Parts: sequence; C-alpha cells; structure tokens
Amino acid sequence: MTAITSIAEPSVAYHPSKIGSPGKPWGVEEYKLWRETRPKQRCYFADLAPRIRALGDITCSQTKAKLFEVVQYGELPHHDGDADQLTGLAADSSGFPLYAVRSADWSSEKRNVFITGGVHGYETSGVEGAILFLTSGRAAHYARHFNVLVAPCVSPWGYERIQRWTAKGTDPNRSFNPDGEVVEGRSFNPEAATDESTALIRFLRKDMGHVEEWTCHLDLHETTDTDETEFRPAKLARDGIVDDGEKGEIPDGFYLVQDETSPTPEWFTAMIESVRKVTHIAPADADGKIIGESLSQEGVISIPCKKSLGLCAGVTNAPYRTTTEVYPDSPSASPEQCNRAQVACIEGALDHLLSVL
Repeated sequence: MTAITSIAEPSVAYHPSKIGSPGKPWGVEEYKLWRETRPKQRCYFADLAPRIRALGDITCSQTKAKLFEVVQYGELPHHDGDADQLTGLAADSSGFPLYAVRSADWSSEKRNVFITGGVHGYETSGVEGAILFLTSGRAAHYARHFNVLVAPCVSPWGYERIQRWTAKGTDPNRSFNPDGEVVEGRSFNPEAATDESTALIRFLRKDMGHVEEWTCHLDLHETTDTDETEFRPAKLARDGIVDDGEKGEIPDGFYLVQDETSPTPEWFTAMIESVRKVTHIAPADADGKIIGESLSQEGVISIPCKKSLGLCAGVTNAPYRTTTEVYPDSPSASPEQCNRAQVACIEGALDHLLSVL
C-alpha cells in the first residue's frame, strides 16, 4: 500500500485507507489530509437549511395554528482549509446553523418524543425521513398527543461531504458518552466528544431542560455498502489497525437496533410490521445474525446499553429507544421507499405508544 502524505488537489477524494502508514494511528497531518480530501458534494445551506426553517410554517388544517417552531440550538464551525468545491468560493465563516423543530404548544400534559436524523450525515433517509414525518398528513395527529422534538440533521458537515465522520475524523454516533468504557474487539465503542454531540447535549440540558422524562427516542440511520468499502477501512487506517481482509456482510433490508437494557418487544414488533408495508425486513445471515450481532426478534438486533457506547439513541432517559437502519443500496428499494420506511417506523412506534400508554 502506498502511503499518501501530501496532495496537490484538495478536491481529490483519496480512499482513506491510503492515508498514513499501515499499522500506525493517524496524527494531526493525516487527519488534516483526510478532511481536505473529502469533497463537498451537496450544499446544506442551499438544499437543506431552507427546508428545515420552512417547517415552522406548517399549520393545523382545522385551526390554522402553527404546529411547530424551528429553533437554532447551535452552530457547527467550519474548519481551516474548507472550501466549497461546488462553487469554488471560500466556506461561509459563520458556520453551519444547527436546527431543531419542536411542538409549538409544548405541554406538560403530553408525553415527550425525540427524533434525530443525520447523526451520520451521509445517511440521507435519516434526514429526509425526519423532514417527511413532519410534513406528512399525520403530523397534526401526533402533535395533538405528543410533544415532538426533531433534530433533522445533526451533522451538516458530514451531510455535505457524504461522510460518516465529523470534520475531525470522529464517529458522531459514538461520541455521546466520551467517558464510556472501550472494550477491545467490540464492534461498538465510544469515541471522543464532537462539536455535533456537544451542541445537541447542551440543547437538551439547557433549552429543553424542563423535560424531566422522555418517553421515546428514535434515531434514524442507514446501513450502506460504503460502510464496508470505505468506512470500515477508514477506521482501521485511522486507528492504526492492519486490515486482515475479513469482510462483513451488509444486510439487505430494514432492521432495528435494540438496547438490551430496554426490552420492549411489542414496541419493536409494531415498528417492524409498520415498515414491512413499505419495504422488506433484513433477514439474518447464515450465522443467524445481522452485522455480527444476535437477534432478539425478527429484524431486531440487541446490543449493550446505548448510553455506555456513546450512541445518540442513548442520550435521553427514554425507555422506548431505538436506532433505525435502512438499506438504501438494495436493488429492491428506492430512495423514496427508504424515506417512507423511516416515517413508517416512527408512525408504528407512536401508534403503539398511543395504544398502551
């Protein structure tokens, strides 16, 4: 393998496995090189931010009252050397505004629901599914019964560059508990805090600090082919681990990630059955597992406590919590289906809660 230590064209997207030296963890220069070789492929400011702000204009068809308000809960900084490869202009020095959308008539009499999308910015249906849920015809129905808080795009830098990591080379969906225990050989381990996770945690603790109990948190994600072709090799290179050539199997279909400390099988069944009407459910592999993890029921894998692992879905005290996983690269699923599958999962989750709580 040829190590890359410098570049002439920052817009060239070198494969991250070729950055640095095999078996040696990245240093400052390798991280900088990695960031500078992640080209911008779409624009948060033009494509997404205006659509999020417009969610504050959604009204109830009967009362004409606004259903949601949009708040800016933080600002994600740009980084030295960032430039807009789409326009050739320097990056906006003001940074990325971070938005949340919440019920306009927040009430202590209602149960509290939290939905996050775009924690991994490259997972498009997480972002689009969160927005589609709010713009769908049933948004008013759920707003009558729940206080709803949605952060549609937690990681806008990753959204623009279609990257899993933050600009600093950290997995944001392992960064919500940087003091968590790292277990050697475990597929899920916490990483350092990120600007993305810090901003969201601060918002929950301060602006939303009046919420003592969350009922439900759905964190919307995807499992993609690039998880295996790009991001697994990138993590090995970053951490100085020599690739043994063993490849993982990407599941074809939708599945959910269950926190083993939150066993709510009927809730998971309701979500799986709702999604099944839109797209197919991922089958287990030859070993009876999905992404190397054991199943607790059809289409549901079980992992250790999400808070201890630094996963976003463990950031609240919600007893009903899960991470969704859509497979957008499936020949049997379109991007529209993936977006609708995220919405179907949310609706299945909330319909079940309405029936039992």
